[in-house]
Amino acid sequence: DGVLADFEKGFHDAWNARLGETYPALPLDQRRSFYVRDDYPDIYRKDVEAIYTAPGFFRDLPAIPGAVSAVKALLEHGHDVRICTSPLNQYRYCLAEKYEWLEQHLGSDFVHRMIVTKDKTVVYGDVLVDDKPDITGTRQPDWQHIIFDQPYNRHASGPRMTWENWKTIL
Repeated sequence: DGVLADFEKGFHDAWNARLGETYPALPLDQRRSFYVRDDYPDIYRKDVEAIYTAPGFFRDLPAIPGAVSAVKALLEHGHDVRICTSPLNQYRYCLAEKYEWLEQHLGSDFVHRMIVTKDKTVVYGDVLVDDKPDITGTRQPDWQHIIFDQPYNRHASGPRMTWENWKTIL
């Protein structure tokens, strides 16, 4: 989510359906924190968490435009593409639904390519494309971090990409 699955759109739509009349969803271009809960007033924290921990939230996220075709193109060019994802601490639905999302959008053969970890520094690879601006963990990673461009990570320096410029960056 945030690179392939459009967490921002899913959250924005769910927020507006649930609380939009009381407190409209923050436009994406005004998001400043990687964690969406940090961009809303504290009085809405339980509402924010209720949205992204609800059954179906992760499974039903739309794909970021261009993501699925880009992943398929990378595979066709012989790259060993893996999905490295961190589950929420409130993982009851999140983890299973991330597998379901992958199967729905990339097929059942792709499910074995998902790596689930809270510490991405322990994963070996050449490149990690991630929307989280700062990835820390127990070891110095072997991979190069390429930031998937989102408004909340624009303060971070380093190479960045979108699904519009991925061929140039990767």
